[in-house]
Amino acid sequence: MKFNDMLKKKKKENSEMADNTTDINNENGQTDGLEDNQPTEQANDAVNAEEKHKEELTAANDKYLRLYAEFDNFRRRTIKEREEARKTEGKDVIVALLPVLDDFERALRAMENATEVSSVKEGVALIQNKLKNVLAQKGLKEMKSIGEPFDADLHEAITNVPAPDDMKGKVMDEMEKGYELNDKVIRFAKVIVGA
Repeated sequence: MKFNDMLKKKKKENSEMADNTTDINNENGQTDGLEDNQPTEQANDAVNAEEKHKEELTAANDKYLRLYAEFDNFRRRTIKEREEARKTEGKDVIVALLPVLDDFERALRAMENATEVSSVKEGVALIQNKLKNVLAQKGLKEMKSIGEPFDADLHEAITNVPAPDDMKGKVMDEMEKGYELNDKVIRFAKVIVGA
């Protein structure tokens, strides 16, 4: 603000000087105004440059505020989209499993009146196959462990048991199956290893 005050003071001095010089006549009786125009033109140039800089600063601030607001809106929108995606990320798997759940409910109702165990077993086996097929479509795959060499990246050894020479270091039995989802282990197989 001191610069503005200095410019105003300078303008005032220049205008007073211009008034004084117009009263002074040269030898021919004409006023000599050429010398007086130079300082006022410089002051006008300084004022014009200052106004130009103020306009540029205002434009830059406006652009900054718009970009900041746009970025803030983008950030909020992406956070909201991520939250919605997290809420519904397992939706397709659950929708695929609903028919299996319906089959289990039908099987439970049928077991109340069933007299033959073989038909119940057959129904449960069909539901299990349907469940395996649905999960396989989603990328789930059972790992084959029995008879395979023990691999700490795929198996979790529960215990070692004495075994014939051809089964040493290999999986003898499987307590819990291991599973891969899209070729990534999601559950290690719990196995008994031959020693």
